[in-house]
This record gives sequence, structure tokens and C-alpha cells, in this order.
Amino acid sequence: MTLTGGSPPTLFPVAERSLVLASASPARLRVLRDAGFDPKVVMSGVDEDAVEAPDTKSLVTVLATLKARAVADRTGDAVVIGCDSMLEFDGEPHGKPSSVDQARAWLQAMRGGSGTLYTGHCVIDERTGREASGVVATVVRFGVTSDAELDAYLATGEAMMVAGAFTLDGRSAPFIDGVDGDPASVIGLSLAKVRALLATLDISITDLWATVAS
Repeated sequence: MTLTGGSPPTLFPVAERSLVLASASPARLRVLRDAGFDPKVVMSGVDEDAVEAPDTKSLVTVLATLKARAVADRTGDAVVIGCDSMLEFDGEPHGKPSSVDQARAWLQAMRGGSGTLYTGHCVIDERTGREASGVVATVVRFGVTSDAELDAYLATGEAMMVAGAFTLDGRSAPFIDGVDGDPASVIGLSLAKVRALLATLDISITDLWATVAS
């Protein structure tokens, strides 16, 4: 829903706690900003290729946790969020493709099918050192794309920057027939999951809002 009419609201900073996003993902940053947060972005530097886990769900959880821990300052006062996303299709994990040919092969195989996008989350309270983690699984139903559509999409370069070679908030959005679950988690960050994790750390998500309208 878009708010229309009148002058835009005046915004005032009111955050009681600072928020840090341990990710360079512009999509995750946009999700947070659109929801009223203004996080500081710090890249974790975690070597994702060096991390192993028994399954996709475990892998995204471990990666999200490693990213948050790499950024957290144990003497600080901020709240840190780390995330990682990966698509599981036909039982195989799909992170960011390593080549255009791989992206093309994935997208061709996914035509008319469905996969599960797992997004791991880890929240760390620098003030107490406590942390909480969890995963959101969302089923993604792919449309039947033509070779011409895939060629045009691959030419944009977007596929190389996102898990599973697709995203809900970019040029590939028209090629997704629908999702069963949390759409925001497919973009990269589930606000509902973050709220739940914060609650286990006795932190209200409203304390992290950066602005209020007058």
C-alpha cells in the first residue's frame, strides 16, 4: 500500500538502540529501511565457500551466525543482524551462481517447478552478548520462461548477484508465479523472524525503529 495525499511526514530519529546489518545486500538493507529502520552496514568478510553443513537449512543458519559474530563488537551496544539465503531445488543447494552458464542451467531446470528458499537469521545483542538464530523456509513457484526471456534476464547481470539466480524484487520478479510463505524472506530478510528472535533476547523491535512520523 502506498500512502498518498498531503505533504510527506516529518521524520525524527528515535531509535533507542543502534542496528547493524552484517551484510552488503542492498535488498536486505531496503527491506529494513522500508520498515522504518536505518541500520549501519558492515560487511562480515566471511568466506562462504569454506563453510560446510549437512543440509541447506543448517548451512544458512551457520553462515548467518558466522556473519553476525564476525561483525559484533562484544564491548559495544548495538544489535547485529546476520542473514544468509540459499535455494534448495531438487534436493540441491543453490547459492549465487559461479558463472552465467550455471545460472542459465539453473533457471532452465526450474521452469515450471518449485523450490524452497531458506533464509537463516542470527541476531546478537552486543550489550549482553546473547544471540538467537532461526531459519525461514518459503516455497517459490517458478513460471515457464522462454529462452529469449532468460537471455534478456541473464544479460542484466542480476542473476549473478542473488541466491538461486533469481529475486522477487528485481528483473526476475515477473518470472515467479508465486510464493508460499514469507515473501520478505525470499528477498533476503524476514522481519517477522527478526522480531521473534529479538523477543527471545528481551528486545522490542520497536526500540530499533529509526524514525517516527509527526
